[in-house]
Amino acid sequence: MKTKLFVIVLAALAVAALAWYGYGRWYGPAAHGKHAEPAPGKKILYYHCPMHPEYKSDKPGSCPVCGMHLEPVYAGEKSDAPVGGAMISPEQQQRYGIVVGQPTLETVALTVRALGVVQPDETRIVRVHPRVEGWIEEVHADFTGRYVRRGEPLVSVYSPELLASQQEYLLALRARSVLNTSTVPGQRGGGESLALAARRRLELWDLPPEAIEEIARTGQIRRTVPVLSPADGYVMARNAYPRQRITPETELYALADLSRVWVMADVFESDIRSIRLGQSAAVQLAYAASRSFAAKVQYIQPALDPATRTLKVRLEVENPRMELKPDMYVNVEIRAGGGRGLFVPSDAVLDTGLAKRVFVVHEDGHFEPREVETGREWNGKVEILRGLTPQERIVTSGVFLVDSESRLRAAGAGHSHDQPAH
Repeated sequence: MKTKLFVIVLAALAVAALAWYGYGRWYGPAAHGKHAEPAPGKKILYYHCPMHPEYKSDKPGSCPVCGMHLEPVYAGEKSDAPVGGAMISPEQQQRYGIVVGQPTLETVALTVRALGVVQPDETRIVRVHPRVEGWIEEVHADFTGRYVRRGEPLVSVYSPELLASQQEYLLALRARSVLNTSTVPGQRGGGESLALAARRRLELWDLPPEAIEEIARTGQIRRTVPVLSPADGYVMARNAYPRQRITPETELYALADLSRVWVMADVFESDIRSIRLGQSAAVQLAYAASRSFAAKVQYIQPALDPATRTLKVRLEVENPRMELKPDMYVNVEIRAGGGRGLFVPSDAVLDTGLAKRVFVVHEDGHFEPREVETGREWNGKVEILRGLTPQERIVTSGVFLVDSESRLRAAGAGHSHDQPAH
């Protein structure tokens, strides 16, 4: 469908160029008997029709086939363009507004711009689960978004398992006291091992050390025990409510440390080749462009988004003042490096869909269509990777007109420069 649409547009452009060309021929000075003055200092060999190069005449006039004004052919010039090209005189170039220039070697500093979304650093997300079954008696971290510190109580839990383990620990401490006074060899060590095993079981249930010390000191069992925060962070998700029954599978909280965040930037498909790991970048707030954060490219997703044709690029940003919030939109500028390259104006490159082409201008007035391989785009210019040298002259403006002229002449000669090169 796209190829068909491109052919239709290209045909329309060719018809428009032909109409303009014919208008100048038939309604311009030639239509009123005014022929172009011979160029001073040049000898005219003969006259020919641009639309029918096979017709030649020794005097000016009109083509008997199409009625177009005959153009002079000077000594030292070719009467026909080589296959796939066009012969355009300086007078025609001026009439058509064709501009000729040269490729330039330039040192560029490329910047890839993209839209990004702030996300929590997944390596700094902690999910809190209880180690025992039981019921929540009291909730301390009681809303989403609250900041909690490591070791701070999140909930208080009643658990029959913990009650039994506390009772075993007290019994082990009493047994140790009895066995320490025994005169039987080896019993003292056994009492100590029993107490250590009971204490270790409480530690594995995540009972805080100070709570275990309190049990040993007072000899009293704690009905409820706290579940402590394992890290500093914000409560991103909460599933803890009073009188709620819990099991080890229950996720009570999701905590996120936002002092460092991720920015997921959507890089367009055309910019992918410029992105590398470790590149520096700048992240700017959408509502305050002057506020910028230093960042680095840490990861490049392996798959493209088929809906948006973009690639996810992950940047890590330090966020000590918590200015970057999760799900916030930011502007991203990735410094994609640079280097020296051969560049031409973007208008000089004709993209046919099958190939990219420029028109090389030779000294004899021959405009040669040449396929090129393009690279980076920068500041209204396109990098030429293959197909041109800095010394060659090319058409920088009026490429469509030259292409139309080339196609008309190729069609008259029975050729087409859209055929693939071998």
